[in-house]
Amino acid sequence: MSLAIETFLETSPVDKAAVDAFVAAHEFPLVEGSRVTFVYRGEADSVLLQHWIYGLESARPFKRVEGTNLWHLVVEIPEGSRVEYKFVVERGQRRELIRDPLNPHLAHDPYGSNSVAAGEGYERPDWTLPDPEARPGSLERRLIRSEALGEVRPIQVYVPARFRSTRRYPLLVVHDGADYLRFSSLQTVLDNLIHRLEIPPLVVALTTSTNRLYEYADDERHARFVVDELLPLMTSAYPLVDKAEARALMGASFGAVAALSTAWRHQGVFGNLLLQSGSFAFTDIGQNKRGPLFEPVVEFVNALRKAPGRPADKLFVSCGVYESLIYENRSLVPLLQHAGMAVRFVESRDGHNWENWRDRLREGLSWLFPGPLWMVYE
Repeated sequence: MSLAIETFLETSPVDKAAVDAFVAAHEFPLVEGSRVTFVYRGEADSVLLQHWIYGLESARPFKRVEGTNLWHLVVEIPEGSRVEYKFVVERGQRRELIRDPLNPHLAHDPYGSNSVAAGEGYERPDWTLPDPEARPGSLERRLIRSEALGEVRPIQVYVPARFRSTRRYPLLVVHDGADYLRFSSLQTVLDNLIHRLEIPPLVVALTTSTNRLYEYADDERHARFVVDELLPLMTSAYPLVDKAEARALMGASFGAVAALSTAWRHQGVFGNLLLQSGSFAFTDIGQNKRGPLFEPVVEFVNALRKAPGRPADKLFVSCGVYESLIYENRSLVPLLQHAGMAVRFVESRDGHNWENWRDRLREGLSWLFPGPLWMVYE
């Protein structure tokens, strides 16, 4: 039991006034070393914690403090962890999934928002927050009439501060670029890392898809769009370094699959890959239990495992230990290394979410594109 809860239960009497005082005196959830106590206040038949930590029971029941409407649950969470969660509140036949009313800290994604529990030692990196001294880059909107995709596709282009047409810039292509901007603070991260000389000024093409689960699952049309249409547009519109080593593809989840499969289909075009929590399902050592949407991914990853080739020279791969994809990502790393590619693999105490991917950007980008700071000190 939480020390704070134990102290509360020792009060006399344990009544509404005591509950009011307890709630007013603490921030929630309560973090005491590796023990995190979740608290809910309200009338209910039962309360459960719905979390996204793979391997643990996904819905864990709270205990009610007798004679009150205060509920609590203690969970062991290693230091440095970051966990997204909701509460399941049951009243009669009604079952409601809600954010933690006592916790103001939220994480957002395309489907809504979750409450966030930060274990002891976790802090949001300062380089993900706006820095008044960092000159902001700009975003430009462009349209590509794509024969490969059969539609006009909008993109955004990040142009770094102090951009000069007389200079040559590396190119980064980001899948789900709008989501990276909105949920992973990508523009702020780029501004800060360039300002701190941790990466060089980059031109960044931010793509989106209206049907990403199909298009990103090793669709050869998507690969043609990136290599035969997007890349020539960027090369003609911006002064870019015309070398594979100065180009990178990036993506998370199915976006990581799209980045890797595009580079695998067109080897020698992109020298760098930044792959986050890739949905790299395969079946050469077991069955696919992830459903029909993963079948094209399985076919691609099975083929890659059989003949990896050299999709890139350098790869940064990251994955959270609280997501089920950790096993597939771990297995991918030695395969790529044995094929002669330089791979840096990072595991985090986090899940399959945009803030996990945000927190890994500094290490990934600065390793693939080291700025003057790292060139001096490494």
